[in-house]
Amino acid sequence: MASQLDTLLSTLHGFERLLILPHNNPDPDAIASAVALKELLEQKSDTACQIGYKGIIGRPENRALVRYLQRPMRRLTAGDMRQATAIALVDTQPGTGNSALENGVEVRIVIDHHPINDYDKVVTFADVRPQIGATATIMTEYLQEAGIEPTSTLATALFYGIKTDTLGLVRGATAADIAAYLYLQPLIDVNALIAIENAQVPPAYFRELNDTVQAARIYGDVVIAYIGSMEYPDLVGEMADLLLRLEDMQWSICMGIHNDQLIMSVRNRRRRGGAGQLARAVVGQDGTAGGHGMMAGGQVQLHDHDAAQMAHDLMHRILRYLDVPPDTTGAPLLSYSPQKTHSMQVLS
Repeated sequence: MASQLDTLLSTLHGFERLLILPHNNPDPDAIASAVALKELLEQKSDTACQIGYKGIIGRPENRALVRYLQRPMRRLTAGDMRQATAIALVDTQPGTGNSALENGVEVRIVIDHHPINDYDKVVTFADVRPQIGATATIMTEYLQEAGIEPTSTLATALFYGIKTDTLGLVRGATAADIAAYLYLQPLIDVNALIAIENAQVPPAYFRELNDTVQAARIYGDVVIAYIGSMEYPDLVGEMADLLLRLEDMQWSICMGIHNDQLIMSVRNRRRRGGAGQLARAVVGQDGTAGGHGMMAGGQVQLHDHDAAQMAHDLMHRILRYLDVPPDTTGAPLLSYSPQKTHSMQVLS
C-alpha cells in the first residue's frame, strides 16, 4: 500500500484540477469512495478536486447519504469536463458505458473493485481489485496508509458503502472488507447511519413496488420482472435485491426504463454465480454491462427501439442463457407457492 499510495500521489504532480467521476446514478459505495479520494488528495497533494456525476441519485437512502455528507458532489456540466486537467474514475472503469467519461479525455486514475474491463484508453494509475467486495474498502486502506483517520461523517459513509455492496459482509466480502468494516465501525455516527438506512420513501415507491410484484415471473429458481417506466434508475437494483429474498430463488433479474434507457440489474446467491457474465452475454452489442459473480447490471440506449420489445428480447436471452426452455413462461409471483410443483405454460 505504501508504494501504491506514493504512485497515486505522484500521478497528479503538476495537475491543478482533478475531476472525480463515480459511475452514473452513484450508489453508497461510489459516493463514499469518491469523497474519500477527494479527502485523501486534498490532504496529501496540491491538486484541487471536484466530484461530479451524470445521472440521478434517486434511491432515498442514497439521497439521505448525500445530504448527510453536505452534498459533496454535483451534476456534471460541459464546463466541468473542460476545466478539469485530469480525470479519476471511482467504482467504474473506462469502456463500461456507465460513467460520464468522454472520448479524448485523459484518465489519470482508476480505482475500482469490478472485474477488469478491456479498454483502449491509457490510464496512468489503476488500482482495480475484482476480488474485493467494495471500492470503499480500497479507499479505507489508502486513508490508513496515509495516516488519515476519517471523520465520523466520512467513516459512516465508507462503512455504509461496504455494508451495502457486501450485504453486511455476506455477499462477496473478503478479509480486506472485514478488516476495513471493523476499523470503521468504532468511528461511525450510529444515529446518522440508522437515519440513512431508514430514509422515508415517496408514494411512488410503493406504486413501483406493486408494479414489480405484479410483473415478477418465476422460472424454477429464477425470478424476472420488467417494471416499465421508473421514477429513478437505481430502482431496478433495489427491486432485484428484494426479489432475491424470495424463497428458493438463486437468480433475480429486474429491468426498467428511465430516460430512453433500458436498465437491467442481476443478482445471484452464489459468490461465483456468474451475474456479470450473464449481464454481458445478454446485453451483447446492444449496450454495455458488467459486474461480479453475485451482482451485475447493464444498460441499453433505446433510441428508436420499442422499450417493451427490447425488454422482451432480453428476457428471452436471459432464459436461453439459463437453459430455461424457450417455449415456457413462469408462474406469477402472487400465485407462486414453493410447496407446489408449477407446470410451465407456453409463452404468448
